[in-house]
Amino acid sequence: MSRLLPMLISGTGLSEHDVLTIVRNAPVRYKTYPILKRNGGERLISQPARELKALQRVLVENFLSQLPVHPAATAYRAGVSIKDNAGAHAHNGPILKFDFKDFFPSITSRDWQAYCKQKSLFDEANDIWISTNIFFHRPPGSRSLRLAIGAPSSPSLSNVLMNDFDTQITEMVRRDKVTYTRYADDLTFSAKRTGFLTGVERGLRKKLREIDSPSLTLNPLKTVRATTKYKRVVTGLVLTNDKRVSLGHERKRRIRAALHYELHGKLTLQKRAELAGLLAFVRDVEPAFFTKLETKYGVDLIRGLKSAIVPRSMR
Repeated sequence: MSRLLPMLISGTGLSEHDVLTIVRNAPVRYKTYPILKRNGGERLISQPARELKALQRVLVENFLSQLPVHPAATAYRAGVSIKDNAGAHAHNGPILKFDFKDFFPSITSRDWQAYCKQKSLFDEANDIWISTNIFFHRPPGSRSLRLAIGAPSSPSLSNVLMNDFDTQITEMVRRDKVTYTRYADDLTFSAKRTGFLTGVERGLRKKLREIDSPSLTLNPLKTVRATTKYKRVVTGLVLTNDKRVSLGHERKRRIRAALHYELHGKLTLQKRAELAGLLAFVRDVEPAFFTKLETKYGVDLIRGLKSAIVPRSMR
């Protein structure tokens, strides 16, 4: 008996016939378009159709959320943030960072099918077909099915499929007293002294050759080494030499400038909404700085910015 069909029917209110109709051609029910990257170039976003997105969300909530994810994976997890990812390294000194090339598109339907068989996830082979079609996208002109950047299920599924990798890397570096975290495609290693990090890159590349699934490669342009003599940045946050996580001087300067403009009524509605969201981030990452902002600019001004956040349903 199918494990997934009753879940999808109950979660969406659709009939079995309608669910299967969507599943049959789900890999091509996407709208693909480019967006500009901050550092130049383009990234292809593949947005699933509304009915497919509904099926994906049901499986994320009721199925993928039950599968194991390694603690080293800090992205796309409820209650875990980039502050936690950076904070794991705050007690250390030197850091070493790597980046996967084309992370989501490198994860294919074969990786998921291999995982399902290895873990004996389903009794019905049909459930492998159903989940594969729901989770994976066929890019234009391609014959293979890949994780789509833009599907709500891709982040959770990537963490599940990277569990064995994260486990092996954690064990590999632990003997050298190295801390490892992965935030999506960003890998960070840290240690008390630079010498402890000497074998990390060689060991990481060896593991990537040995692990068949997923088949991932490092982006050679994004390898970063930094010591306490230099600015150490992890997922956009600065590690201070007194073992704290900070927003960094430049970001704080921009926040103060934006609040100054708000104080004089010079921010647009959109900029006010952006500032309100940023201040919520500030309060989480560096509450002491948030308190200083309240003291300088006034609690009423900062709380008043909340009204600038327009609910998504009203946009």
